[in-house]
This record gives sequence, C-alpha cells and structure tokens, in this order.
Amino acid sequence: MGYNRVFFPQAALDEWIAEDRVDFNGRELVIKAEGRRYDISEGVRVLGEVTGSSDRHNLVGKVKERFALESAGGELFETSLILGENAYEVVPGWLGLPIGSFVAHLTGRERRRALADAEAHSGGVPPGAQPASDED
Repeated sequence: MGYNRVFFPQAALDEWIAEDRVDFNGRELVIKAEGRRYDISEGVRVLGEVTGSSDRHNLVGKVKERFALESAGGELFETSLILGENAYEVVPGWLGLPIGSFVAHLTGRERRRALADAEAHSGGVPPGAQPASDED
C-alpha cells in the first residue's frame, strides 16, 4: 500500500513559516507540533478549466507535480496553467510524501520531542496528540 500524499497550499505554508509552525528547506517540510516530516515537491491543485472547453487532460480536481505538468508541455504562471488548448485555474503549493511509516512516526524520537516541547509550552498535551492514522 502506498503513502497518502498531502497538498500544502503555498499561502498556508507562508503563514505557517511566519508563525514558526513548520521548518521548510525546499526539499523537506517538518510540522513542528508533531515532528512529522515530508519529502516535498512543487505542485498545484487544479480548480477548474477556464476557457469553457472540456477538460481533455482530466486535471480538474487533481493535484499534480509541477515537473509532470511541464514535462507534458504545460506552462505555469502564478495561479494559471496552460496545457495545449486548455487553460486552468490552479492553487500553487507543494506535494508532501510522508517520510517513514505512520507507525514509525508515532513511536519516533522526533514526535516525542515535538510533543514534549508543545506540552512544556502549553502546560498540557496539545489537542489531537494521539492520531489514529495518516488521515488524522
């Protein structure tokens, strides 16, 4: 079974970086409150086709890596994607692939350290400290 990929919109990452909630180096993202680490690659979430044409590329509602779209001839600029005769509205961001298994994350040193830091700063265990799966 494969890992769930997570889409992180650029606007959300900008906010989290400003609030010191994540560490981000362009290749790896760490969510500090959990110590959860992700390998990341640049991507977009495709919101809709804007020319009125049919979605011949079947992209609407999907999240795609920038590299894959550019390899297929796509051109990205801010919140727009042009691919062939189609134009799409997109949300720029990053695709995250969890580093390690979820079980390894739950029992790992990084998570224990992150939870201890959060508890020390808040006086208690943060809400949601015991997720049951990658979806939590």
